[in-house]
Amino acid sequence: MRPAALARQRICASVELESSGRGRRFEVDIGGRVVAAFVVRYGDRVYGYINQCAHMELELDWNPGMFFDTDGRYLLCSTHDALYEPCSGACVAGPCAGDALTPLDVVERDGDVILRRGRLVGSAPESSADTPGDEV
Repeated sequence: MRPAALARQRICASVELESSGRGRRFEVDIGGRVVAAFVVRYGDRVYGYINQCAHMELELDWNPGMFFDTDGRYLLCSTHDALYEPCSGACVAGPCAGDALTPLDVVERDGDVILRRGRLVGSAPESSADTPGDEV
């Protein structure tokens, strides 16, 4: 993918994501369907998923951008208390055990988190401080 195309797929700056901290919400068009999505950092890697519990079509975060459990070890569905491995999206506890979140192909490049497949809808906020309703 050319650099100009990558810039259009920028989700956020890498420094905005701390390990087991707040994630970044955004919308993505996948095959003509607009869906809520998110990225989080776990350890030194960034992971992206469709923001939908594997059990029911409900978003995971209990407050915008709050995807991790209190220990920062698992992604948590705020409705069903399902726990997901941040690295794989696999559900390890709850009503969807054995299922998984739908992953997105994201990568860090030149200080940015980039969506490699799918298409961002609208534009991701430049900084979480700039858009109070969208920060994550």
